[in-house]
This record gives sequence, C-alpha cells and structure tokens, in this order.
Amino acid sequence: MSDEGTTEVKYVVPESEMFQFVVRAMEKAGAATPYAEALSHLIVAADKRGHYSHGLNRLEFYLSDVATGVTSVDTEPEILKQTPATAHVDGHNCLGPVVGKFCMDLAIEKAKNVGIGWVCAKGSNHFGICGWYSYRAMDHGLVGMAFTNTGPAMSPTRSKERVLGTNPICLGARGENGEEFMLDMATTCVAAGKIELKQRLGKPSPKGWGMDKDGKPSTNPEEVLTNGCLYPLGGEEDTSGYKGYGLAMMVEIFCGILAGSAFGGNVRKWDDPKAPANLGQCFVAIDPNAFSPGFESRMSELMHQCKNAERVTEDEEILVPGEPERNHENLCKQLGGIPYPQKQIDFADKVAREYGIQPLKRL
Repeated sequence: MSDEGTTEVKYVVPESEMFQFVVRAMEKAGAATPYAEALSHLIVAADKRGHYSHGLNRLEFYLSDVATGVTSVDTEPEILKQTPATAHVDGHNCLGPVVGKFCMDLAIEKAKNVGIGWVCAKGSNHFGICGWYSYRAMDHGLVGMAFTNTGPAMSPTRSKERVLGTNPICLGARGENGEEFMLDMATTCVAAGKIELKQRLGKPSPKGWGMDKDGKPSTNPEEVLTNGCLYPLGGEEDTSGYKGYGLAMMVEIFCGILAGSAFGGNVRKWDDPKAPANLGQCFVAIDPNAFSPGFESRMSELMHQCKNAERVTEDEEILVPGEPERNHENLCKQLGGIPYPQKQIDFADKVAREYGIQPLKRL
C-alpha cells in the first residue's frame, strides 16, 4: 500500500526541497551531479507515490556505497552486444538509477523501431522503485516492465535460509483518458524496506511478513532482518508461498541468469556492503500498436470491470494496481509537499550533520 509511514505525519517537505537535499548529500559523498540528480528523482518519486521504504529511507544506503567507494562514481553504462530488439549492458557498478535509466531509454528506442525492446544489465546496484522505469516507457505510449534481483532475503519454500532476493516485478500501461495500471511489487510478502520502516518507527511487523532464524513466524523487525528471512509472496506453503518463490526465480532468470550478473545466494548481502553488488536487471518496453488496435480502450474496459465489480462492503472502493499511489500523489499536491513522520525527519537531520550539508527545510 502507499500509506506506509504516513500515519504519524509531523512535517511536509516540498518536492523541490527534498530533491535538492538528496543532491546535496550525494554530491558531498562524492557522486557527480548528473548521477546525484538521477538518484534524487528516484527518491522523490518513491516518497511522492507513498513508497517510503524506497525513498528517503534508502538514502543512507546509497550515500555509504558512494562514500566508501563500493559504488563507482566515474564510470558509465556500456552496451556489450545488441540486436534490433535486445541489448546486453554492463552497468560498470554505477548507481542503480543511472544504469536503469540508460537501459530503459535504450529499450524505449528499440520498441519504437521494432515494436519491443528487451535490455538486460549486469554490474548494477539498487535501483529503487521499479515503477519509475515503467513510467518512462508509458510516457512514450508504451507498455513498460522492470525487474531486478537483490541481496538474499527470501527463503525458498520449506527452507529457513536466505537464497533469493525480494526480486520485484513491475508492469505499467495506460488506458484512455489518463487511466493507468501500475503493478509494482516484491515477490516476497513485502519489500524489506517496509520492515526497516517498522524497525525505525519502533513498531512490530505484521505476522506473515517474516520468520526467525529457526523458520518460525516472527513480528520482531530486527530479528527478521538480522537473523531470519522474509516469506515469499503468499507466506508459508499452505497459503501458497511457493508461488511467490516461483516468481522470484523467474525474476532471477530474467536478471541474474540472462545478464550474467551475480544471482541467488551469490548476490552481496544487504548487511555486508564491502564489495560491488553486481545486481542483474531487466527492462522491457512494448509498443501496443504492434499488436491488435484499440489497446487503450480495452485496457480501460478491463480496469472498469474490476472497479465496478460487486463489492463485499459498499463503503470500501475497489482499486486497481497503482491507484493507491496516485491517491498519495494527489495528497501531496493538496499538502504542497510530501508528508513525513518525525523519525524520518530525524533521519534526514542526522544525514545533514554527518555530511555537513544544509538541513532539510520543511513546512
């Protein structure tokens, strides 16, 4: 959902101020301005859409990788091989949003030329919310998909060992009159960042999100993140967790196996950032005009069928994927900025002190 972390709103931060704050911090850590700006666009988009787990919450992670030299600040992505519809890219250890933007823009160019672009990258890093890349394709009238592998966090069904990442999947498409479908989700029950937010806010995580070191369900965020595992989407075996496990492996095939990056248990762990992550990522752009005409009309009809279905409870509106995020964007517009709880602002102030930059201004 898109309301994570907003239940205790204390401050509203204008988008432009958050953007400049992230740029200041990343530049001070050693990132070139274009790279800092690419990351900042990503972070602001995540928080604006209500995905607080992948916005400001992730800034310290990016800063540390750049400041310690784990992530490169003086290289650029490179095309290793390509066909009219495909490309294999080496991200050369650049910031994830830099690699992702390069790859999706390449996929868009190919889709415009031949109907589809499929680009896989190795040598990348954490790239934030998948939806940011799908939107780039949608802005060109295309269907956009994005996938990435991540550090081990999920246990295969019937296991208590971390082998697969949260391995998110995303598909975005527009219908008529600006209507949008945006599926952007982890293949674990939740993204790891949501459990991190619970930990930062001093709250337990819901049962079913993760397990302890013995494979038992746990609501202790620190225990899940430190010694335990995240459940696959669906949870335990008797609630169909094996389906999330299978989807995570599918993402690994698209990303790690096709791209030749680190994969599965070989990917760098989140809590051990001493070596390049070498993440694998996959970006797809599809021109709907290469298929049956009337895509936008049928897309809208499908969304309306779902939204107008008979409700279980009349006062609870049926939503389609992406709608909660659009509602949060509308909230930001009404407030004049992005709402944050006190502990997120405290975190931003800590970053400002550590890097000696101007603190974050808030309304």
